[in-house]
Amino acid sequence: MTTNLTQGGAGEDPAAAEHGHHHDHDHHDPDHHHQDVPSDPALRVKALESLLVAKVLVDRGALDELIDTYEHRVGPRNGARVVAKAWTDPAYRRRLLADADAALAELDYGGMQGEHMVVVENTPSIHNVVVCTLCSCYPWPVLGLPPVWYKSAPYRSRAVIDPRGVLREFGLELGEDVEVRVWDSTAELRYLVLPERPAHTAGLTEDELAALVTRDSMIGVGKASAPPAAASA
Repeated sequence: MTTNLTQGGAGEDPAAAEHGHHHDHDHHDPDHHHQDVPSDPALRVKALESLLVAKVLVDRGALDELIDTYEHRVGPRNGARVVAKAWTDPAYRRRLLADADAALAELDYGGMQGEHMVVVENTPSIHNVVVCTLCSCYPWPVLGLPPVWYKSAPYRSRAVIDPRGVLREFGLELGEDVEVRVWDSTAELRYLVLPERPAHTAGLTEDELAALVTRDSMIGVGKASAPPAAASA
């Protein structure tokens, strides 16, 4: 087995994401009513958002618009469309692997957090995994906002040290004959995995194929879903 760490940035392992740490500061001041920071990450984010809005440092409407854009209007559906087109159009697949920025621009994808992209292809003998070991660099235009586990320290370190073990925790078991390549994203260069096309999909349209492409398969911690007919067979 060969594990390659390719520079090119990062992120909590799925289990560790459930165990965040925070420090409580008890001032023992009878005249000061101190409320602990909520342990739930969602509550902490909400509290921070409210504070920033109250201090007029951010506009709530603009913030909601940004979040809605990357969670619902773009997100993994864009990447799924890219993958489906690559599966059905060999010429586009070649362009995508040779010059991802130009090929993504053909579908009007690019811009902030996706200026410099590289697409790596999974094959029966090579499996690619993306991580950002320094922070959480991630291709927003094609994958939306990064999941919590991608930003966690355990994932960022263990994906490099023990990629097979990490993949196993995601439910993906690879044969020893499959080479695992780990790609390290940075602010200057981000990666997208082109997953293998599932079997029994020859008659599906691009839209039907896109529905099989998961976010995890484009990060490399999963595979594209099997078509319903094959899954039930």
